[in-house]
Amino acid sequence: QVKVEESGGGLVQAGGSLRLSCAVSGFSSRIYVVDWYRQAPGKESELVASILNGDRTEYTEDVKGRFTISGGSAKKTWYLQMNSLRPEDTAVYYCKPSRLKFGQGTHVTVSS
Repeated sequence: QVKVEESGGGLVQAGGSLRLSCAVSGFSSRIYVVDWYRQAPGKESELVASILNGDRTEYTEDVKGRFTISGGSAKKTWYLQMNSLRPEDTAVYYCKPSRLKFGQGTHVTVSS
């Protein structure tokens, strides 16, 4: 059974850091693209960061310089390092590997 599982969320003060993880199990094929999305309360889902072939990365403007996506298909694990967190980063964060469904998400709450 294919499973996509996010972890690492929590409550942090503004200016703090969190590292989110995305682990894929039960899927042996190579995964070329992994996206991290977030959905804040009452808002549309937003694409935050992407990694392609384990090296090329893209970020939405709001998180550039603060977030770093990493990881690769060999270990089927990807990360989203989030630094200098702001209250507006509060959301549920989801991992979306190519050809697979979203995971259940992990909650991030940033207090001011």
